Amino acid sequence: MKRNTLVMAAAGAGLAALLAWAFAPRPVAVEVASATIGPYEQSIVEDARTRLRDRYVIAAPLAGRLARITLREGDAVAAGDTVATLAPALSPLLDERTLQEQQTRVAVAEALVLRADAGVQRARVALDVALAEQRRSEQLAGQNFIAPAKAESDRLSVEAARKDLEAALQGRHAAGHELETARAALLVTQRPSRQAAGFALRSPVAGRVLKVVQPSETTVALGAPVLEVGDISQLEIVTELLTTDAVQARVGAPVRIERWGSPGTLEGRVRLVEPAAFTKVSALGIEEQRVNVLIDITSPPVSWRMLGDGYRVGVRIVTVAQPAVLRVPVSAVFPLPGEGMAVFVVADGRARLLRVDIGGRNGVDAWVRSGLQAGAEVVVYPPASLVDGSRVKKRVVPLVQPGA
Repeated sequence: MKRNTLVMAAAGAGLAALLAWAFAPRPVAVEVASATIGPYEQSIVEDARTRLRDRYVIAAPLAGRLARITLREGDAVAAGDTVATLAPALSPLLDERTLQEQQTRVAVAEALVLRADAGVQRARVALDVALAEQRRSEQLAGQNFIAPAKAESDRLSVEAARKDLEAALQGRHAAGHELETARAALLVTQRPSRQAAGFALRSPVAGRVLKVVQPSETTVALGAPVLEVGDISQLEIVTELLTTDAVQARVGAPVRIERWGSPGTLEGRVRLVEPAAFTKVSALGIEEQRVNVLIDITSPPVSWRMLGDGYRVGVRIVTVAQPAVLRVPVSAVFPLPGEGMAVFVVADGRARLLRVDIGGRNGVDAWVRSGLQAGAEVVVYPPASLVDGSRVKKRVVPLVQPGA
């Protein structure tokens, strides 16, 4: 009898233990990742297109007969090369008026040359000032009197001044050729006997033919465009950003140029955020305020020689760059009602709720300023059933690097 009682007691205890195990809460299966120290970036991603920094339209300086143009799109031309021949076909009734017009055009062209000369001198003075400022900054930076960023800013100012001088010189060359063209037209107007020989329209710059407007022989009106030329190596990129994004794109910000048709990424730098925005209707029919942002390509020209005018590219404008911060997967961070942001940290087999201060988020990482230690294991995509103190069963997932 006593033996049966012991057996019954043991069976009851076993049954109670089995029921306790069956109804005990199970650990919540979660994925965890480690908080790590590393670089952090925020960027604006947008489509963009290439365009020539300077485009030159060669037009007929007077009404006349245009000879057939043998050049085609893509042909190389040097500065001063003859690109078209025009034989004036002036009406005798308009000779006196045409003479007055050509004389005025020559005077205007001479004034443009003087203005271009002044622009060249002004650009040279600006370059000298920028070089002097750079030398002073380098000396002061070497003595730790100013921040290295000031020396870098002055170096960029020197590069910009050199670009402005190059543009001013190109403008001077163009103005000189326009003056030559106007004088040639005046010469033909004053000497009707030489009309049959015609005169040459010349390219103002070295580059390539972009577009032949009228390839066949025909009569053209005064000012009619004949062809377009430009230096294809002087490309820039223009992107249309939402005004809310454009305020974050500072001048000088680094840019990564992607999706341009070839493996690898090109480097660039924001040169200008235009001051005026415009309204654009999106594909969904929504009116958006956008602004043009101009980007210089800083990668060696040999690496993007296949790009041309009007090509589509993708740009990634870096707005925030930190070399070493505490990062966690962005999916580990969630808001607390009225209490900021938080994460779940796994410690001793249980999930612990921690409030954190977030410095920023991108598509992959969240930058944690405070509230968390490096190396802590955080729960990624925490389930709705997870609460502070819950037992968890973890599975480690690797931290994805930006751009991977």
